[in-house]
Amino acid sequence: MTKEFSPQRLDVKAFAQAGGRLSGHESLLKYERLAQEAKGLHPDLMVDWEAVGEVRTALGGMGQVWLRIKVTASFPMECQRCLTPVDVPLEVDREFRFVADEATAEALDDESEEDLLAMTREFDLRELIEDELLMALPVVPKHDECPTSVPMASTDDDFEEASADKPNPFAALAGLRKDTKG
Repeated sequence: MTKEFSPQRLDVKAFAQAGGRLSGHESLLKYERLAQEAKGLHPDLMVDWEAVGEVRTALGGMGQVWLRIKVTASFPMECQRCLTPVDVPLEVDREFRFVADEATAEALDDESEEDLLAMTREFDLRELIEDELLMALPVVPKHDECPTSVPMASTDDDFEEASADKPNPFAALAGLRKDTKG
């Protein structure tokens, strides 16, 4: 008999012991925090993900619970060079080792090279997927080549003319200073 696993309430230990595998092809709209970051979100944008659980035996013979996730998505953002929409490809391929509780994860975090998470019987896999996609977002999204020409000047002709027509405010102050000395 095959046990059914739910991504919203995943018993990570049982999932790993069963060598479980889950996958999904879901609308980006299901990921609320991620959807708030999107520019021009439309319902046909999809997140494809896969999660695989396994128990790995360490040198001491203790079985360790591991979860690997692979996620791909195309995410709509605004190019910071030309200020037009750009679809940013996102890819995540991460492994996590589960430990007994939050205190253990925190204690081992500095000395451990792998990513540690606390064991739970109702782990929200979609929340982990959303966290990883949010962290994969670029700080400065941009096209490889912008579809429109990008002006590279910091000023234009009107700017120079406008600043030439204005009187220097410090000249007026200098005039006041001369009046008080006389």
